[in-house]
Amino acid sequence: MAAEASLLLALDLTGTFAFALNGALTAVRMARLDIVGVVTLGMITALGGGIIRDILLGALPPATFSDWRYLAVAAAGGLVAFFLSQRLDRLALPITVLDAAGLSLFAVTGASKALDFGLGLGQAVILGAITGVGGGTMRDTLLRQIPSVLRADLYAIPALVGAAITVATVQGGVYGIPAALGAATACFAIRMVGVRFDLNAPSPPGKSQQPPARGGDGGRPADS
Repeated sequence: MAAEASLLLALDLTGTFAFALNGALTAVRMARLDIVGVVTLGMITALGGGIIRDILLGALPPATFSDWRYLAVAAAGGLVAFFLSQRLDRLALPITVLDAAGLSLFAVTGASKALDFGLGLGQAVILGAITGVGGGTMRDTLLRQIPSVLRADLYAIPALVGAAITVATVQGGVYGIPAALGAATACFAIRMVGVRFDLNAPSPPGKSQQPPARGGDGGRPADS
């Protein structure tokens, strides 16, 4: 039990840092915010999904506010992105990679924590996906974009797959570091394959499979 708690915390904090970098880099590249705006958007992206998860579980106050490490890691990710954004650009570290990493880790931790609180299998899968997409949805809303989870992109589907694998391994009694990393890797791989080959979730019949034009992940919006 202690090992599982430590694993959950480690994955949660890693996902928090990845999403903080993601949100802050998005702010730097697309919104051109100042340091307060960059760090704030990074923290909202990093902590939003976990807060939604804990509120739905009744785990109050949310881990974000009961454990200082979440706020510290999120703030650190935002500051790293602000001060090192140019170096990260030269390293070709795309926003989509960080987004996929945070999505994957949070899908696993969300599903695992849901099971710990006694939720059913289906509910745990759904809550895992909500944990994964929650912060990114807040990020996109604040940037006045259609949230990734509502576009045609493969976004919610990878989170559901990662959460489902987590639930299956817990039920099978084989959940641990290898299983958790395997579930996160499956989610990450599906998301990145979708990005690489421009694969989309099904659209209504007769509608275009292409999402509406936007500034793009990691790109700058066109000048008006």
